[in-house]
Amino acid sequence: MSGHSKWATIKHKKGALDARRGKIFTRLIKEITVAARIGGGEPDGNPRLRAAINAAKAENMPADNIKRAIQKGTGELPGASFEEAVYEGYGPGGVALMLDVATDNKNRTISELRHILGKHGGNLGENGCVAWMFHKKGYVVVEKEKADEEKLLNLVMEAGAEDLNDDGENWEIFTTPGGLPQVVDKLKSAQIVPALAEVSMVPQTYVKLSGKSAQQMLRLSEELEDHEDVQHVYANFDVEEKELRELAEAG
Repeated sequence: MSGHSKWATIKHKKGALDARRGKIFTRLIKEITVAARIGGGEPDGNPRLRAAINAAKAENMPADNIKRAIQKGTGELPGASFEEAVYEGYGPGGVALMLDVATDNKNRTISELRHILGKHGGNLGENGCVAWMFHKKGYVVVEKEKADEEKLLNLVMEAGAEDLNDDGENWEIFTTPGGLPQVVDKLKSAQIVPALAEVSMVPQTYVKLSGKSAQQMLRLSEELEDHEDVQHVYANFDVEEKELRELAEAG
């Protein structure tokens, strides 16, 4: 299993995403604000903003929150000015990590991230040290109970998807980053709601973890995801499904 997909969908099933709705809203508001600052406040002419608004609506974010985030990005309302950064590093067992960050204080953020990584057996690396291990893709997870393979394959290929993988309990769909909205729209038109849909950095190789190092890596992932400035955590760890379930339940 890939640390990327199964861990995400197990958290989804456990309801952990609901428990962290405040964190999700914070992340989405930052993404909307940054997208509006860079590309303007009109979703029709700003694909990144449009995607961020769609993600916020999918999480049932109130329309007023979305509007205020756009206005802060365009300067119509006062607000913090967020800078984007990507930090690379390593977790336990040599796992490659990429962290997407939006912060109003880079020095504070990098100091806190260094502390979190060190506490869990990891460290920050130089720019470019692990980026070559990842490819940017549109990434969709559909639970198997939602659709059979033939129907799903026909739907997503018609919408321009690149690949469909069997990941045990889920189907993984890969697209170009720009092709993600068309695939998601096609699924929704067929009454198939994805468990996860995002533009992601997908690992090309995986590091197998078990026992203490797997536990340590999962704790590190959780703490990084909980950091208020971290938008996304990408990692190339691989844990057996049975062990991952036991760790998820224990957590």
